[in-house]
Amino acid sequence: MSVTKQKLPTLLLGAIGVVYGDIGTSPLYALKETFSGHHALPVIEANILGVLSVMFWTIMLLVSIKYVAVIMQADNRGEGGSLALLALVSEMTAKRPKIKWVITALGVFAAALFYGDSMITPAISVLSAVEGLAIISPNFKDFILPVVILVLTALFFIQKHGTGVVGLAFGPIMIFWFTCLACFGVISIVHSPQVLWAINPFYAYHFLSADPWISFLALGAIVLAVTGGEALYTDMGHFGKYPIRLSWFSFVLPALVLNYFGQGALLLQNPHAIENPFYLLAPAWALIPMVLLATAATVIASQAVISGAFSVASQSVQMGFLPRMEIRQTSDKAQGQIYVPFTNWTLYLAVIFLVLTFQSSSNLAAAYGIAVTGTMMIDTILIAFVVVAWRWSPLLVWPLIGTFFVVDLAYFSANAMKIPQGGWFPLGVAMISFTVLTTWKRGRKLLFEEIARKSIPMRVVLDDADNMPRVYGTAVFLTGPGEGAPASLLHNLKHNQVLHERNILLTVIVEDKPYVTKGNRILVDDLGKNFFRVRIFYGFMEMPDLPAALELCASWGLPFDMMSTSFFISRAMIVSAPKPGLMKWRERLFLSLSKNALNAADFFKIPTNRVIEMGTRIEI
Repeated sequence: MSVTKQKLPTLLLGAIGVVYGDIGTSPLYALKETFSGHHALPVIEANILGVLSVMFWTIMLLVSIKYVAVIMQADNRGEGGSLALLALVSEMTAKRPKIKWVITALGVFAAALFYGDSMITPAISVLSAVEGLAIISPNFKDFILPVVILVLTALFFIQKHGTGVVGLAFGPIMIFWFTCLACFGVISIVHSPQVLWAINPFYAYHFLSADPWISFLALGAIVLAVTGGEALYTDMGHFGKYPIRLSWFSFVLPALVLNYFGQGALLLQNPHAIENPFYLLAPAWALIPMVLLATAATVIASQAVISGAFSVASQSVQMGFLPRMEIRQTSDKAQGQIYVPFTNWTLYLAVIFLVLTFQSSSNLAAAYGIAVTGTMMIDTILIAFVVVAWRWSPLLVWPLIGTFFVVDLAYFSANAMKIPQGGWFPLGVAMISFTVLTTWKRGRKLLFEEIARKSIPMRVVLDDADNMPRVYGTAVFLTGPGEGAPASLLHNLKHNQVLHERNILLTVIVEDKPYVTKGNRILVDDLGKNFFRVRIFYGFMEMPDLPAALELCASWGLPFDMMSTSFFISRAMIVSAPKPGLMKWRERLFLSLSKNALNAADFFKIPTNRVIEMGTRIEI
C-alpha cells in the first residue's frame, strides 16, 4: 500500500484505533497477573525490576524486531496474517510437496489457534476493565459480571450493522487511552525513578537465572504483555507497513513501556497496590473516567479480534478449508468490512461461557497465552522459509530465527503449564477448528477426484453436439478445475435432451494471493461449436460475484444477457464408498458440513430465478 502525505494522518489514526487494541489493553492485567496470578511472585524490588526488564525486552524482541522489522517484510501482495503468510510460503514450496504439506498443516493450525484466542480476548479484556468497579467501591463487585455480559451482548449484536460508523471513533478514543497510559506512568516514575534501571538487560538475566523454575513459571504471565502483537502483521493490508511502524515506535510502544514502568514504580512505593496496579496508578478522582475509558478500549480491542475472526473465516472459505457460509458485505466502500453470522454467534456463546465459567480476569489469564504463543511459534517457522528464499546471509538468518524460536518456545512451554487451569480451552477450540478445517479440505479433494474419475471428456460431448437440438439462450454450467464435462451438463443432456445456443463451462479459481486485478479476472477458451470454458480468478480476500465477473467477458467477445442466461448447478448427494477415503467419524463430519453449506447460487450471488439445480450421487 503506497502512502501519500495526505493519507498518512488518516492511516495513522486508523492504525492506532484498530491495530493496537489487544496489546494496548494488556496493561490492565499483565503485570498484575505476574505477581498475583496462579504462580504469584513476591512483590519485592528484585522481582519488580526483573519482571519489568524481561517484559521490556520481550516486547522489543517479539514485537518490535520480529513482527515490525522482520515479518512485516513478508507481505503477500500487501496482506498479512497467518493465512496470507501460509499462502506465500505455499507458493514458495509448490515444487516440494512434502514440505508444502507440513507448512500447510502448521498454517492451518495457526488459524485454528486464532479462533481460541478470539474467544478469550473479548472476555478477559472487558472483564479486566469492568473489574475497576470494585476499586471504586467494594459494593460494586456484584455488578461486574452483569455489566460485562451486557457490554459483550451489545457488542456482538451490533456486528450485523457493520462497524464503519463505530470505527470512526476508534482512533481518537485509543489516542486518548495511550496518552493516559503514558501520563499516569510518567507521574508514577517521577516518584520512583530507580524503576528505569529495569531497561538494563542485566536485571532480566538476573531474574531468569536466580531461580530458573520460578522465573519460568512467571513467563506464563509476562507473555500477556505481548498478546496482540501479531495483529500488527495481520492488519498490515488495511493500513500499510509505514503507518503501523511509525505509530508503533513513535507513540504506542513508548506509552506501553511508560505505563508498565509506572506500575512497577507504584509497586516499589506500595507493594499492596498489586491488588490492581493499573487502576491504582490513577488518582482517585480519575477512577470512574478510567473505568469508562478502559471499557471503551477493551470493546475496541474485542471488535478488532471479532473482525479478524470474520476475515479468517472468509479466507478459509475461499481457500477451501471451510464450506460455503453466509458472508455479508457491510460496507460498499471498504471491502474488508464483512459480517459472518455463524462466526459471530459462535464467538458470542463461547465468550459468554468463558465469562460465566471463569468469572474473573485472573482466572481467565490462566487460559490466555497458549494460543498466542503457539501462533507466534508457527509464524517463526513460516518466516524461516521466507527469509531463506530471500537469500539472506546465513550468518544473520540462523541466529535471528534461532533466537526467535527459543524465546517463542520458552513462552509456549511456560503457558503449557497453565493447561490444567484453563489453557485446555483455547487448545480444545484449536483442535476442533483444525479438525474441521482439514476434514473439509481433505473431503473436497476426494470429492473432486471422484468427479474427475467419473467425468467423460468434453470431446465426446462436442462430437455429438451437432446432433442435439438447440434452444434459445445461454447455459452456464458451474464446474470444478477438471477438464471433463460437468455433471450438470451431462444430466441436462440426459433428462432434457437439448443444448442451449451458447454453453459456458464456468470454473471459479481462488489463487494464493489476496486480490486479483480486474484485467486478470477472466480467462476464456473457445472450445468450438458455441462451447466456451470460462475461468474466473479471485484472491483469497475477495468475495465472488459471478454476474459481475461475467460482464467482463464482453471484452473477450462474449457478452452476457442475464435474462436469457440459465445457471446449471450440480447438487452432490455424497454417500460413503465401500472403501471410504476418510475415517468413519471424519466422513460423517464432512457429510454434515456438506449438508449445512450455503447454497452455491447464494454464495456466488447468482439470481435465484436463473438457477437450475441438478442432483448427482457421488461416493467418497
